[in-house]
Amino acid sequence: MIFLYSNKAAILKFTEKYYLMDINIVLLAIIAANVLVSLKGFNDILFFRKYEFHVGSIRAGEQYRMFTSAFLHADVMHLAFNMLTLYFFAPAVIYYMGVLSFVLVYFGSLVSGSLLSLYFHRNDYAYRAIGASGAVVGVLYSAIMFNPDANLYLFFALPIPAYLFGIGYLLYSIYGMRAKNDNIGHTAHFGGAIAGYLITLAYAPALLQTQTLMVILLAIPIILLFILEKSGKL
Repeated sequence: MIFLYSNKAAILKFTEKYYLMDINIVLLAIIAANVLVSLKGFNDILFFRKYEFHVGSIRAGEQYRMFTSAFLHADVMHLAFNMLTLYFFAPAVIYYMGVLSFVLVYFGSLVSGSLLSLYFHRNDYAYRAIGASGAVVGVLYSAIMFNPDANLYLFFALPIPAYLFGIGYLLYSIYGMRAKNDNIGHTAHFGGAIAGYLITLAYAPALLQTQTLMVILLAIPIILLFILEKSGKL
């Protein structure tokens, strides 16, 4: 749904040569890895099954699936959506946090998404999942924290403030986790958002002062998730 990110200050900085080099080296490498592994999975079902997220296999000792599954995708549309979203949001995170911190956000969100999925589905040994969504949502949430008033454009046309989208997206993920009527890994999305939120605050604690209201608002869906989980309503 998200394919454009509007932030005039960041866009001007994107034209700097050194910054563009960082994007080419790091961001494109991550995208290339996702594309190559996903293409292999499209054409090799044994490869796909070996590296997908599968609770039963993970609990049997194959913890590597919690990492490798994030480079597999269900189909070309699934892959394209995640990579386009990453491509448009990662530059803002790189600009504000630097390359190494962006890498930490991406892979920290990836692992967090898998860990939260394993926690929520630990007794469902048949549960399977694939995709970079957890990592991508972590990057998205980080970008939103730096620019909560930036406009996101849904379907290339409908503008919506970034912070409203972030809150709405996680509330929808809670709904999806409760309804369990689709094959979307809503839990991984939440895990990624939590990591993106916490890593960004650890890197830029000044946001607690400069964006106090937004930091609180963006935390509401995260707090709600754990309240519902503790009360047995998920």
